[in-house]
Amino acid sequence: MRQQPLPAETFVDNRKRFVNHLPKNAIAIFFSNEVVVRNGDQTYWPYRQNSEFYWLTGIQQENATLILYPDAPLPEMREMLFITETNEHIVTWEGYKLTMEEARSQSGISTVHWSDKADGMMRQMMGFASTCFLNTNENDRTPSFPQSLEHRMSAKIRSEFPLHTFGRASEILRKERAVHSHHEIDAMRKAISLTKEGLLLAMKSIRPGMMEYEIEGLLQGFYVSKGAKGFSFEPIVAGGANACVLHYVTNDRPLLDGDLLLLDHGTEYNMYCSDLTRCFPVNGTFTPRQKEVYNAVLRVMRQARELLHTGNSLNDYNTQAALIMEAELLSLGLISSDDIKNQNPAWPAYKKYFPHGTGHFLGIDIHDIGERYSKLQPGMVITNEPGIYIKEEGIGIRIENDILITENGPVDLMSDFPIEVDEIEQIMREGK
Repeated sequence: MRQQPLPAETFVDNRKRFVNHLPKNAIAIFFSNEVVVRNGDQTYWPYRQNSEFYWLTGIQQENATLILYPDAPLPEMREMLFITETNEHIVTWEGYKLTMEEARSQSGISTVHWSDKADGMMRQMMGFASTCFLNTNENDRTPSFPQSLEHRMSAKIRSEFPLHTFGRASEILRKERAVHSHHEIDAMRKAISLTKEGLLLAMKSIRPGMMEYEIEGLLQGFYVSKGAKGFSFEPIVAGGANACVLHYVTNDRPLLDGDLLLLDHGTEYNMYCSDLTRCFPVNGTFTPRQKEVYNAVLRVMRQARELLHTGNSLNDYNTQAALIMEAELLSLGLISSDDIKNQNPAWPAYKKYFPHGTGHFLGIDIHDIGERYSKLQPGMVITNEPGIYIKEEGIGIRIENDILITENGPVDLMSDFPIEVDEIEQIMREGK
C-alpha cells in the first residue's frame, strides 16, 4: 500500500453530512467509476475513483455501488456497500481486491455485499422508498460526452422506476464536499509537502538547453518514488512564450537561456490534491523586466489572499482581485485609463493580460465543486493564482498557493514555499 488510508471516521462523518439533507423516506444510490477501454484490450491507467463515491466511502476500487437509505425498514439496509467478489482468475490476471472485512474497515459501513447482489437489493429498496437521489457530474467545466457510468445508470433507474420522485445528489454534495474535515486537510497538507520537495528539486535541476519534458519526467519520478500516484493533473511546464498559453501541456520545447519557466503542477495524497504555480528563470537570474512583472503579480497575490475570508464568496474574491490586478497593469503601462474608460464590461481591459480568475475550489479534484456565489466557510481550500501574460514580450507569469479558509482569516498552506525573487535566485544558485 503506497499510502495509509484516511480513517474510516472521515467517511462515516461524510455520509452523515449527506443524509442529513435527505427528505423522509429517500434513498440515494452511487456508483464507482468504471474501468474505461482506451484501445484494444488496453484501459486508461491509472484508475481513479469517482470523487463523490470516494468522499462517501473511502473505496478506490471499481465495480462498486453504495446505497444509502436512512429510513430503511431494517437497520442493516440503511448503508450498503457492494464490491467485487474476487476469485482465482481475478487474482491471477488483475491482482488483489478488497475483502468484505477490509471494505468495512476502510468505509465504516457494516453491511457489505458482493456486487452481483447490488441490482436485486436496489430494486427491493426502491419498492419502499418514495424519493431517489442520483448523482451525476455537474461540474460546469465537464463536457457532455462521453457519458459516465453514473449518467448511464441514472438514466436506467429513472426509466425503470418512472413513478418515483428523483433528486440531485450533486446539489447536496456541492455544499458539503467543499468544506473539508481535519483528516482531509491533513491529506492535502501531505500532498502540499511533497509538492514543495518537487519544486525545490526542479529549481535546483533546471539548466538552459533542457527540454520541458525533462522537468516533467523528473517530477513524475520523484512523486512516484515518494508513494504518490504522480501528478494531480496534467502538469504545465512552459518555458518562455509557452507560458502565455494558459493550459499548455505539450511540454516538448527547449528551455532557453534568458527565459522564465512557468511550472503549474501538484500531486495528491489519498485522492486529495495540491495545486502550485511558480515561475523561475531558466538560467537562475531574473531580468529586470521579468522581475518587474513578477513582483507585480506577487503584490496582487498577497492583496488577493486577504479577500479569502468568510464574508466573501468565491465570485466576490475573483471580482475584487481583478480590480487589484487592473491597478498593477496600469502601473506597468500595459493598459491605460482610456482603455478602462472605453472597455467592454463583458470583457474588461485587464482581461487582455489577465484572462482567468484568481482562484477555484480545491479538494479531491483540482477544480473541485463548490458554491461560488455563497459565502466561504471555514474548512474550504481556495487557490490564489493571479497572473500576467504579455504575448508580445514572450512573458507569462503566474504565482499560485493554496489557501485554507478559517474563522480567523486565510491560512496559506504554502507559506514556507520560496516565492520572493531573491530567495528563488538563491536556491537556484545552490543547485549549480
